[in-house]
Amino acid sequence: MNDSIAQIFWIVLPVFGLIGVGFAAAWSRYLPEAIGEGLGDFVFMVALPILLFKTLATVHFPEVSPWPVWVSYFGGAAVSWALSDLLLRKLFGRDAKAGIIAGVSAGFSNAVLLGIPLVFTAFGDQGAVPVLLIVAVQLPVLMTVSTALIEWAEHRDGTAEGPISVPRIAGSIAINLVKNPLVIGIVGGSVWRFLGLGYSGPLQVLGDQIAVVAVPCALFALGMSLTKYGVRGHVLPAVFISGFKLLLMPAIVWFLAARVFALPPLWTTVVTLIGACPTGVNAWLIANRFRTGLAISANSITLTSAGSMITLPLWLWVLGA
Repeated sequence: MNDSIAQIFWIVLPVFGLIGVGFAAAWSRYLPEAIGEGLGDFVFMVALPILLFKTLATVHFPEVSPWPVWVSYFGGAAVSWALSDLLLRKLFGRDAKAGIIAGVSAGFSNAVLLGIPLVFTAFGDQGAVPVLLIVAVQLPVLMTVSTALIEWAEHRDGTAEGPISVPRIAGSIAINLVKNPLVIGIVGGSVWRFLGLGYSGPLQVLGDQIAVVAVPCALFALGMSLTKYGVRGHVLPAVFISGFKLLLMPAIVWFLAARVFALPPLWTTVVTLIGACPTGVNAWLIANRFRTGLAISANSITLTSAGSMITLPLWLWVLGA
């Protein structure tokens, strides 16, 4: 028991330690906010895409179907999303658009800035495959679903002009995905692997030098970014949403992965941990784009990020990681 707790402590300490250092640097104004934004851009546009490219180009993929991973993860996300949407509209009397933001906040994990560093810190390359299977599809799936649902919600609330345009929605989503650096890194690494091109020599040296800084920079940038969200407005809805995100969603993910699909223990652990990650910053970006639910998303990001310092070690212990 004591050995397990000690191991979990040494897994989460560097992860949340770097987040805390980044937060302290921004909160104390030791580093200006622009530094955090620039570092976040570097992580999102350069370091993590190269890490994803390198990993997909070189990692060994076992003969396991990805569908159980996807159904387990998105099954948990769907339940958490639906309950948060329903709760906000029925209990707190918000409109349909705000309900969608609540759903995004409860179902969109910070798989990139926290999930990847956590899994690579805890399990190394052995955990790469399941986490990359989730990262590869989470952004396209949830961005597509959230954009389409908000478009529908605007018509339901009577705030939209003109009929729903499926081609316009699809075109906007496609353009955003094609331009997304993470998608480019994932597709590029997959194509590189499919073509059988080697990963060695100067390419390997350059890729490794950049990829090795992706994890610490991502955690530091995440810490700096948290200072701009804070807690604002009515907090109670975000408390419920945070509970769904940190406890209910990973519980459902674990049940589906372990009991329904009987995934290998390591894969079950990784998928559950990604489900247990705090709300991703994309929830706030979506809320900001559609000018609704800003306080809901900001509060959820802040509360889940703080709460995950307790719940993620708890899940590691429960899962026997």
